[in-house]
Amino acid sequence: MFRKELLELLRGRPMTLYEIGRLVDATKRDVEDDVRHLARTLEQSREYRLVVHPAQCRRCGFVFGPEHLHKPGKCPACRRTWITEPTLEVVARGA
Repeated sequence: MFRKELLELLRGRPMTLYEIGRLVDATKRDVEDDVRHLARTLEQSREYRLVVHPAQCRRCGFVFGPEHLHKPGKCPACRRTWITEPTLEVVARGA
């Protein structure tokens, strides 16, 4: 569907799932499925790689793992909900 477009959209431009969904008129869940597929595809690519800038608690600074593509509900350290959304970006290998 729009996975080829997703590569161009994310190349050098970090975006959240919500921002991508608004641009392509899709739900966050659909975008997340496509991003996961793109990540598997880019694992074999010699040109590009997917970089996940992980979600982070704005209260205590806890950094979530890169496997979380969506915004977690609560911080496991301080139990607050003041969390930034993770951003996704496609960059050239070696950069």
